Amino acid sequence: MPNLSIIIPTHKRPNILKKCLEHIGVQTVRDDLEVIVISDGPCNESKKICTESRLGVPLKYLEIEKSQQGVARNKGAEIAESSRVLFIGDDIFLAPNACEVHLQAHRKLSNQNVNCQLSIVNCRSAVLGYTTWDPDLEINPTMQWLEKSGWQFGYPQLKKYANNYIPKSVQERFTYTSHISLPRDIAREHPFSENVSLYGWEDIEWGKRLKEHPLKLFYQPEAKAMHHHPLTHKDSLARMETLGRSIHHFPDIGRKPKGVKRLGYEITAFLPTMSGKHRKAFLRGLKSKEDL
Repeated sequence: MPNLSIIIPTHKRPNILKKCLEHIGVQTVRDDLEVIVISDGPCNESKKICTESRLGVPLKYLEIEKSQQGVARNKGAEIAESSRVLFIGDDIFLAPNACEVHLQAHRKLSNQNVNCQLSIVNCRSAVLGYTTWDPDLEINPTMQWLEKSGWQFGYPQLKKYANNYIPKSVQERFTYTSHISLPRDIAREHPFSENVSLYGWEDIEWGKRLKEHPLKLFYQPEAKAMHHHPLTHKDSLARMETLGRSIHHFPDIGRKPKGVKRLGYEITAFLPTMSGKHRKAFLRGLKSKEDL
């Protein structure tokens, strides 16, 4: 019986998926793992990579009709055999000891739960690992800005919470499904929303529901991974515009700028800075839905 089920949604990126799997194949706790790859839409090359895999790790491959990542993750959680699941993306390359660190963190937190003054249910925890750009990529100024600003990953904001719980008041902002582990039963009880048609905000919406479970989020930066996803400036602005459009689908997460915050976006959007250009793109997407 595995101790950790790694769930990987993928969509027609067989070469990246292959590298992702190769990093799993050299994990220090390989014997404790199982891998579940969910292809969001059929892909013969991805299927071949998985069915012919020689990772030395049990691997399940499932194809679903094209939908979106949330559906794929839910399918993976349904067939996971371990009591814990690790969600990553197909472009996330885990460090060799990343899974070991995740398991160690869960065992440590489970031991703390035994002595917890609250009920064990109220002490359940998810573990967030650390992710940064793959240094093999040409990391351009836009990618650097995305990481520092928090629009891609907000890890610079989490330094003070290293090896500790992220405050409940903000934890949903950091529930990154590209590198997070949690009890399988909670992933099943609180599935990802499956009625999402546009990219963006799914993590925060899911994280908000987990917080209310309640589930605590523990930041473990020693569980490291690299994000192999090059982004041009044009790509980043298009992504930001999509985020502006998609936020209308998530009225309950409290992330849509209003009042003074909206005014700040409107003003800075005139600036020829990285932040100004991205806020301008975000507002363009936001207003495209408001004008309908």
